[in-house]
Amino acid sequence: MAAIRARMANRTLAGGDRLPSIRGLATSMGVSPSTVVEAYDRLSAEGLIRPQRGSGFYVAGRAAGPLALAESEPKRDRAVDPFWVSRQSLDADQRVMRPGCGWLPASWMPTAALRRAVRGLARCEDDLLADYAGTRGALTLRRLLLARFAEEGISASLDQLMLTSSGTQALDMVCRFLLRPGDAVLVDDPCYFNFRALLRAHQVRIVSVPYTQSGPDLAAFETVLREDHPRLYITNSALHNPTGATLSLQTAHRLLTLAAAHDLTIVEDDIFADFEPEPSPRLASLDGLARVIRIGSFSKTISASIRCGYIAARSDWTEDLIDLQVATNFTGPSPLVTEIIARVLTDGLYRKHRQALHPKLSRARRETAAQLRALGIEPWAMPRGGFNLWCRLPEGLDSTRVTKAAMDEDVVLAPGNVFSVSQTAGNFMRFNVAQCGEPRFWEVLRRALATARQEQGS
Repeated sequence: MAAIRARMANRTLAGGDRLPSIRGLATSMGVSPSTVVEAYDRLSAEGLIRPQRGSGFYVAGRAAGPLALAESEPKRDRAVDPFWVSRQSLDADQRVMRPGCGWLPASWMPTAALRRAVRGLARCEDDLLADYAGTRGALTLRRLLLARFAEEGISASLDQLMLTSSGTQALDMVCRFLLRPGDAVLVDDPCYFNFRALLRAHQVRIVSVPYTQSGPDLAAFETVLREDHPRLYITNSALHNPTGATLSLQTAHRLLTLAAAHDLTIVEDDIFADFEPEPSPRLASLDGLARVIRIGSFSKTISASIRCGYIAARSDWTEDLIDLQVATNFTGPSPLVTEIIARVLTDGLYRKHRQALHPKLSRARRETAAQLRALGIEPWAMPRGGFNLWCRLPEGLDSTRVTKAAMDEDVVLAPGNVFSVSQTAGNFMRFNVAQCGEPRFWEVLRRALATARQEQGS
């Protein structure tokens, strides 16, 4: 009942909409069909829904009031809410440790190249300092991106590429362009938690498929396509967030075959590409931007303070997306921002930074994994690159309880269910190996584990 009320509250279900079938809802929520029947009967008695013989159940009226994203799912512990993790990580002051956040510490970023790029802007033209950007974004940076695409084997043209204010804005624009409230969208389980948060804002129905060490479970993927008819599939191919897994070539080919058979559009978020020591299969490379939309940004690898993203897609779609950017943002990303990023990308200091970062991250992954294992926490996989470790806690421990205990000591963790649509990752947690270096963190984590054990035992 709470799940249906939540969908009505966030306008995923509006007046006259058909509710999920009894069997379908029972399967997705992990309850018996008789439980769903009883819930529907009670909601009917309250006048919120109405049965229609031979057709199913329908929403009787539209929910009133403003859209409240944090309340758009059944009431749960706030610690497993995607907004909670984001707010705690972003709003924390310097004394708060953030091993649950999704970015590198400032000391690990290419600040020398950034400073040199910023200094160079002191001599730039007045237009760069004072004028709007073009609607597609800076030509220099778009050409640099096309050169990177060509190295992957993607033959794209300038009219297939546009810049955005961030990677999040890129995904938001794609969702605005392709989705309508009530559409089904497929994500991995687990997946990046802000995918879930953003999709809630678009009032769509989120469906998920289990993620394996070589990509999504293909049998489950095909079943979801056949039964739920999702409009989009959103994923990370390289260094999947949060698992760190890498898509296999065999899985990638099968995914594209299924997508073509079921008219599915794929959004490939390639934000972690520069953290890979060697390139892995990409859906956009295999597909040629026919059915795959590539999005990305530079916030993880260059600067989260100087934000810029991009969308690469079919040229006819890009034209419509540019109109959408004009309507919602008026212009492309700041010319100052794009100039800084272009200068950093072509700076030898950045190339040296990337070369040094790979072994540094590899060492941090090994050392963090060893310390986690000493506490009974086991990595689900050892990624080829990047900074995420997706880990299973000791048997029976709930990651939400551990997170709350750690937060009492000013340490922000990322509990597993914040990444899970099906809420089946309660025994998992994502650790950022670049943020786990302080000895105090390990002391706090040890105490948080003990506190959680004690609470669960009582």
